Amino acid sequence: METASNSGERKVSIGGLLPVSRAFLAPMSGVTDLAMRRIAARFGAGLVVSEMVASDELVRGSEEARLRAEGAGVTPHVVQLAGCEARWLAEAAQVAEASGADIVDINMGCPAKRVVGGWAGSALMRDLDHAVGLVEAVVAAVKVPVTVKMRLGWDDASRNAPELARRAVVAGAAAITVHGRTRQQFYKGQADWAAIRPVRAAGTFPLVANGDIATLAQAQCCLERSGADYVMVGRAAMGRPWLPGAIGAELSGRVPLEISLAAKHDIAREHYEDLLSLMGRESGVRHARKHLAAYADEALASGLEPDDGARRELLTTTEPARAIAALGQLFSSDRLVAAA
Repeated sequence: METASNSGERKVSIGGLLPVSRAFLAPMSGVTDLAMRRIAARFGAGLVVSEMVASDELVRGSEEARLRAEGAGVTPHVVQLAGCEARWLAEAAQVAEASGADIVDINMGCPAKRVVGGWAGSALMRDLDHAVGLVEAVVAAVKVPVTVKMRLGWDDASRNAPELARRAVVAGAAAITVHGRTRQQFYKGQADWAAIRPVRAAGTFPLVANGDIATLAQAQCCLERSGADYVMVGRAAMGRPWLPGAIGAELSGRVPLEISLAAKHDIAREHYEDLLSLMGRESGVRHARKHLAAYADEALASGLEPDDGARRELLTTTEPARAIAALGQLFSSDRLVAAA
């Protein structure tokens, strides 16, 4: 179903769910933890997707897998599952649904060697019959919408995303997301948004385009070239979890919420403290460092002078109080670089 807002913004429902904006937070392994998803959702991201969850580990009760799939405080709650066996994917989808997932996404795009080595992720694009069988199994196992995220293909010689998308939708998929690179490209070069357009031509299903989107201009260009209904913001949202919501607001013709320096500090601190609460002190401190590094980069991008000592303290200390103090120092308005 397609709807239009007063601003003329086009939205397409995904299995009956209508995202609040046309910019989503992409799933990123080790990055889109629940703390980040909560913040991104609060700032208006249309959908926020969990980091990839191994289906067999979720079924077996792995605490790490359970935490990755957790969605308390996030609506709609989207869980992305990875795997290559119908049994595990179907059972994991049922576990996710029982735990409150509103959408289950199947990962057919991850290029990591450890994932494709197990014939999961983008390796599934090398056997479309098997990939479609997995979609059928998951769709049959749950009542919530099932979506699929893929790449353009395994390599340039096999750009089969249009065929996989068409067949996945016939099998019951409610939406398709395509990253504008092949598996062989990993994250090298530039995402080819125009190469997603043949997927658009394969049917009228909801289509999400992903890859190298960090600004409104890039989102608009991506939508125009790909013909997609929505965009996904990935790595650019690290240290800026408000970014998908800001881009979504601009796409709808609204003025995005201005994020002050003080607000950025508060968001970074909230993210850090939420991770400690969710994961425990030891794991939370270790996991948070990639996020803290990104927030430190955002402080520099906001016009603050560098403070190598505070950054080093932020990224090495195991004491939360010292990390919080370093974060405050990095975001101090006293360090704003004077305009020339």
